[in-house]
Amino acid sequence: MKKILLGLAVALVIPVAGFFGFQFYVQQRIAGEIDTAFGQIRSAGGKASHGKISFDLLKHIVTIADIEGESGSPQPIHIKIATITATGVGQPDATHVSADSVDVTDIEIGVEAPAQTISRVTYQLPRVAVKDYSGPSSVRQLPASSSLNDLYQFVLELLADTNAASIAAPTLTGKITSSAAMPGSDFSYSGLAMENIKDGKIATIKADGFVFTMDSQVAGKPEKMTANLANLVAHDVDVGPMVAMFDPKKATDDRYYRVYRQISAGPYVITSSRGLKMRMDAMSVDDVRLRPSRSQFSALMALIPPPGTAPPTPAQAREMMEKAANFYEGIWLGNGVISGISVEAPPVSAVKLGQVRVNMQNGKGDIAFEGLDASTPEGPLRMERFTLKALDLPSLMRVSAQFANPAQPPQPQQVLQLLQVLGGAEVKGVVAPFKNSRKTVKIDAINLNWGQFVGTIPTRVHLDARLASPVDASLPAISPLAIAGIDTMSLDVNLSTAWDEASGAFVLDAPTFEMGSFLNASAHVALAKVPREVFMLGSQQATDMAAQIEAGTLELSLRDLGAVDAFVVQYARIYSISRDVARSAIVDSIRDAGQKAAAANPDAPAAIDALVRFVETPRQTLLVKLTPLGKVPAQPLLQMLQSDPEVALAQFRIEASTGL
Repeated sequence: MKKILLGLAVALVIPVAGFFGFQFYVQQRIAGEIDTAFGQIRSAGGKASHGKISFDLLKHIVTIADIEGESGSPQPIHIKIATITATGVGQPDATHVSADSVDVTDIEIGVEAPAQTISRVTYQLPRVAVKDYSGPSSVRQLPASSSLNDLYQFVLELLADTNAASIAAPTLTGKITSSAAMPGSDFSYSGLAMENIKDGKIATIKADGFVFTMDSQVAGKPEKMTANLANLVAHDVDVGPMVAMFDPKKATDDRYYRVYRQISAGPYVITSSRGLKMRMDAMSVDDVRLRPSRSQFSALMALIPPPGTAPPTPAQAREMMEKAANFYEGIWLGNGVISGISVEAPPVSAVKLGQVRVNMQNGKGDIAFEGLDASTPEGPLRMERFTLKALDLPSLMRVSAQFANPAQPPQPQQVLQLLQVLGGAEVKGVVAPFKNSRKTVKIDAINLNWGQFVGTIPTRVHLDARLASPVDASLPAISPLAIAGIDTMSLDVNLSTAWDEASGAFVLDAPTFEMGSFLNASAHVALAKVPREVFMLGSQQATDMAAQIEAGTLELSLRDLGAVDAFVVQYARIYSISRDVARSAIVDSIRDAGQKAAAANPDAPAAIDALVRFVETPRQTLLVKLTPLGKVPAQPLLQMLQSDPEVALAQFRIEASTGL
């Protein structure tokens, strides 16, 4: 019986002893991995310690208490964690560990930043919860240096090697401690979460809210500013391109990689104790991509001068602008929208803007402002849309860098280079106050595009404009319209220019030019043998080559909508005569001029007769066509038109007619 009992005791003791022995082994192994990680920190000159490590084999629970560390960098990073508890711990394979859940409590992180304005940033997270965790079983080698570039790369690579159903932090609070001249600020996040983290991809990153407060001094008076952002969500996040931003090996990779499918947030509200309030109802951007060769983090940090450095020299400023331009070339925004923008800044009235739209690839794209509603001292201002087309931000920065030296005013060629950073502009649906009256200026649309540059000059231009403005009788050039009873002048213009290098032809085409209730016109002007060199502004070669240009055909159509009567009224007013007498006097002066022209050009009498009919009978259309009789150099022609117009016109066949 004793042997049976002894055998039974042995049978029970051995498994129990084995159980506790295995538990001790596992606990020692976990402790060894942690000590290895902490040893890396200490070997780099930092500090690292932890408290008790416990392991419950039955429940597969690992607990690590009282973790504390400090990096050995010149700007040390401090971290404290009360406990890390992993539940349902397992090892699916030789290189990975898993846990049903991981809870981290009371996290404190402090970053020293001995700068002129910011000295320390601290973060506090009461709790971080991870569900369905899976990650590497061995400790990743810490970066050899303590630079921010290497630190961010290390953290992102660790995240890319981590899988989890979710990582959540209910709250995160922080404080920025600043110098005496720059008061500090506080910030907090609520509802932070990452969901479906797998193979370097994150389905969703979100924050329910973000609040930032800052105390400052404005004109010697205290001011408190608060920013409040809600509902920040990022969808389909790829950590890989983010890692490439910090990896020098990717500095030659010119491909674009999508980082976010979409980011959205809003509303975003900024207020100050002095009455300022700015609000954005919603913000979103689709298809955000990065180009590693142009978006290296180290290059971006190089744009920030070290604390205490002197202002950059013009050469240094140009170098910084070049680096910034390179960085913008690495940005791709498929479609960005900010909607419901309003600004209140007493005593100025509120300004509202419906939307701002941005579409940018390779740092180039369109920026549109829609639905402007503002108040001015003269009255309300409304605008349906204003668009900058094909704006090239990198080129804008490079051109602007030429103006970095205030001692050297920009040359005309440099200023004209600004045209190359923009493909055009559009204004639509503007209603603006006209001086201090109750009248308004209305712009239906102004659409201006240009391109096909030779040097700094665009050789292809198109203008389409429709607008209306009250007539300002105080202006001498406009007063004849007011005298004629015209109080509003509308303008409808469609004009384009084009140059063909192969043939040397240059054409100005204006199929529509209408001044409402006054005149409707169209024109077609052609030049021949226009060499490329004439577009080289400021060069002697351009002046010399301009002598080769020849005049081509000129076609002009004028339809009288009231212009003739307005001219007659003005003539009668100047000479204090009746309108009928004034019209006859104008006709007589035209015939007198025609007699002089007839001696030089046999086509002149017919043209003069057509012009006389146009004046005598209002509301007609005058058609004029000038065709060169031979080679007509353009430069001498322009000079001759000023000194001897009859001889100049003698070089053309003139065709003129009128018709209703």
